[in-house]
Amino acid sequence: MIGLVLFWVGAVLFLNGLWLLGRVSDREVAVINFFTGGLGLLAALATALRPGATVGEIAFGALVLLFAFTYLWVGINRFLGADGRGLGWYCLFVAITALPVGIETLLRARQAWDYWLGVNWLAWAGLWLLYWVLLVFRRPDVRLVGVVTVVEAVLTAWLPGYLILRGYMAA
Repeated sequence: MIGLVLFWVGAVLFLNGLWLLGRVSDREVAVINFFTGGLGLLAALATALRPGATVGEIAFGALVLLFAFTYLWVGINRFLGADGRGLGWYCLFVAITALPVGIETLLRARQAWDYWLGVNWLAWAGLWLLYWVLLVFRRPDVRLVGVVTVVEAVLTAWLPGYLILRGYMAA
């Protein structure tokens, strides 16, 4: 399931980065956000709410929902024309949650995947912190956030998701 989710998170982050760079329109970027947010929602609920789900599976579902809800909110905001301040404050919640997840993952790491995942959580915490600053305070430079989003899309989600789906990387 993680390869599927990461692959599409890579797609949505890549397009959201391009949108921030002015290369994709508001209404067009909403499509990938609705799709990926919906996919993440389904994956999280299917994992966390299945009979006999373990604490780890419930935690996976809860953490995936952090991001699925972000993408759904971006899509809704693009249609409503909302200024994004509420989403910005939600992004702070995500960043604050992702930071200890990254630290705990690194402290418990025993294999390459664990270390990679811990670093990703820290990268996502930093990215969502940038979204908070951008949306709430209208800083930093939108271009910087767009470039960081595109880079993280490729390195933390799209490429690893693809490698997992193709069997080149084990999760």
